[in-house]
Amino acid sequence: MLVNDEIISELYENAGDTRYQKALEYVKDKRVTITNVNYENKNNFEISASVRGDKATYLTYIKIEEGKIKDVKCSCPDNTQNYCTCRHILAMVIEFIDNQIYKELYSNVSEKKKETSTKMDYRGFKQMITAFYNTEVENIDEKEEVIKERKNIKIVPSIIYDSYYKEMKVEFSIGTDKFYKLKSLSDFYTNMLNKSNEKYGNKLEFIHTRENFAKESLPILDFILKHAEIIKYVNSSGNAGYRYYGKILSDNCIILSNTGIDEFFELVKGKTLEIVQDGEKGKISFIPGTPNIKFKLTEVAEGEFELTQKEDIFEYHTLEGKKYIYVILDGYIYRCDKNYKNTVIKLLEIYKKNFIREIKFSKKELPDFFSLVLPKMRENIDTSSIDTERLKKYIPKDLNVKLYLDFDKNNYIITELKFAYGDIEFNPLDLENIPNVARNVIQESNCLNMCRKTGFLLDSANKRFVLVTDDAIYKFLSQDINNYTEKYEVLVTDNFKTKEIKQPKLGTVGVKIENNLLNIDLTGLEFDRSELKEILTKYNLKKKYHRLKDGSFLDLEQNDDIKFLNSLEYGMEVDYKDLEKGKIRVPIYRSLYLNKLLESVKNVEIQKDKEYKEIVSNIDEREYDNEITPPEGLNCTLRYYQKVGYKWLKILDGYRLRRNFSR
Repeated sequence: MLVNDEIISELYENAGDTRYQKALEYVKDKRVTITNVNYENKNNFEISASVRGDKATYLTYIKIEEGKIKDVKCSCPDNTQNYCTCRHILAMVIEFIDNQIYKELYSNVSEKKKETSTKMDYRGFKQMITAFYNTEVENIDEKEEVIKERKNIKIVPSIIYDSYYKEMKVEFSIGTDKFYKLKSLSDFYTNMLNKSNEKYGNKLEFIHTRENFAKESLPILDFILKHAEIIKYVNSSGNAGYRYYGKILSDNCIILSNTGIDEFFELVKGKTLEIVQDGEKGKISFIPGTPNIKFKLTEVAEGEFELTQKEDIFEYHTLEGKKYIYVILDGYIYRCDKNYKNTVIKLLEIYKKNFIREIKFSKKELPDFFSLVLPKMRENIDTSSIDTERLKKYIPKDLNVKLYLDFDKNNYIITELKFAYGDIEFNPLDLENIPNVARNVIQESNCLNMCRKTGFLLDSANKRFVLVTDDAIYKFLSQDINNYTEKYEVLVTDNFKTKEIKQPKLGTVGVKIENNLLNIDLTGLEFDRSELKEILTKYNLKKKYHRLKDGSFLDLEQNDDIKFLNSLEYGMEVDYKDLEKGKIRVPIYRSLYLNKLLESVKNVEIQKDKEYKEIVSNIDEREYDNEITPPEGLNCTLRYYQKVGYKWLKILDGYRLRRNFSR
């Protein structure tokens, strides 16, 4: 026996008779494929397998150590939810026990080990043989199926469209000469998964493998399998709520969602399929491109115009894809760019909703038409019958924009706008004094929207825009103003220039030694030192800027000069008041630390007195020669690093750089 009788009894008892009978059925139907065996003896082994159940294929595993079940698991719901020996685990064990191959390989393992004088372990070799045997058997079975059942089956989709609900779905038929409708897509998916042999009619029976389908039908096959898997999962989930409200997915067709119609169109573009539209049968061709829908502008009377359709297009329908918009018209379905929805479709909707075939307007509306409608639909609107020279004054010229920028007494940015068409210039916010001129509504709207997005608020009393928050002003000065200068003419006052963003500068730093103290002179700072505390506080809070009392801004990001001042305060324990005075006095032992800080700043004039230079230079360059010896009477032998440390301390003491510590 390959497996200890006690282990088998425990598995059978835990599974129960119903699961046991089902496991026997699986073994009989050859649904068990053992994928891995690691066998030492009947009390120590591991087995892995895949078992094709009633609804899916499950992965199983068992591990036995010293005659005890160490681990057992299966991917089926019965095992994961009930923690029992499921039918699939039991089927795996039965298949292993009854399989003649494994009987021959492992039945006398323990006896053979006793007879082997060298006591070599042949487990690895047996596992290798088993693994390659299983793979070879699987490959042989697949090859036999393909060779035996090679077909040339085609898949033909057909369309069903409901214009009221705007729902398009697709059904499928398969065959060679005679075609049969796929009544259950989930069953078809299961058959493909299990490579089942199924019969559809007297003239169609085949094993469900990809090799049996015509090459041109493979993309459609993949489309079906992708969506059929979802249908199968949803319909088998047993969600009572969905079933109650009738939301279970249809199993005989695929409803084309936004993404689905994009995907399906790509598979059938350029082809013609059968369609049932609102109950009527017909043909529909899938065309990647826009329909030839045209409009005509005519002057029907003096100063009166009409925009008419050149054809009767009231029977069109539209569908939304994820990437495209689709137009169904006269037996064609067109795949159009999304922008088509905001041009031709938008205009068609106006005709359709108002039950009209022409849109009338007077010549005073021509500027709006020429600036708003025609630029977007120039290819779809025929204006050949219009005397454009006579109507030239109604066609807007390009807009020229001027922005006048200044700061008011509150340090807010104020902006006055000027729109100019040729020699005519006006303030668009001064509604009482707008001249009679053809205006480009789109360009004007773009400018006004740009101001609003920047954060400008309307100051209607003064007919101007104003920017009031520090964050918005800083962003405008550091970033947004560049966008304005690229598009428009920007004019600023001298007062505005003084509020530019500044980089904090140290200017000049003086260092000297006086009365055994290190004196640091920061009076060269190029900003008000009384604001230094607030500046450093914001710097430590990772703020981007600090706004000075005069309304200008200091840039605090990645600034070496501010970093230097911050290091002085924290590293040398300097008080804010001393920093504000610009004169700092610290112990001389801080000399080396200060020198390291000064090396990090650039473009700063640093003035060092002679004594400070000598101290730093001598300490950096002096060698630890043998002239410095440990004190007499030291009753120990110093190691090398201890000698170096002692000499270093003696050098510091010689320059009065030793700091006194008290316990």
